[in-house]
Amino acid sequence: MRQPPFSAPRSTKRASGFTLLETLVALAVVGIAMAAAIRSTRFAVDTVADLEARTAAGWVAQNLAAELRATRAFPPMGASNGRAVQGRQEFLWRQEVGGTPNYSFRRVEIKVFLPERPEYAVARQVVYAARQQN
Repeated sequence: MRQPPFSAPRSTKRASGFTLLETLVALAVVGIAMAAAIRSTRFAVDTVADLEARTAAGWVAQNLAAELRATRAFPPMGASNGRAVQGRQEFLWRQEVGGTPNYSFRRVEIKVFLPERPEYAVARQVVYAARQQN
């Protein structure tokens, strides 16, 4: 049988475009990549917040040590604690004063904590105080 002269030829080629299965696989790959990107971003944000807290806590410890040096205090043995605000963030601090083999020096350890985690020291600094000679 002959085809009429003006009819469209039959094509054996597949229609262009994506199948439903190809589209679903592509969406799954994009979804997994987006979930990984979101997790990575959340981890980076948590790391930045932790670093900010550690930096501010370090400044609190340095301020307390500088105050000891500036006042030339020879602190009594024992422990003391208090609160400090640095960078709009509140911290708890604990200062423990102990002896050394040389009676003219005292070892002062300063630990700084976040109020929500008072068992974990965010920053720590050790300084030595000397007895002033007259």
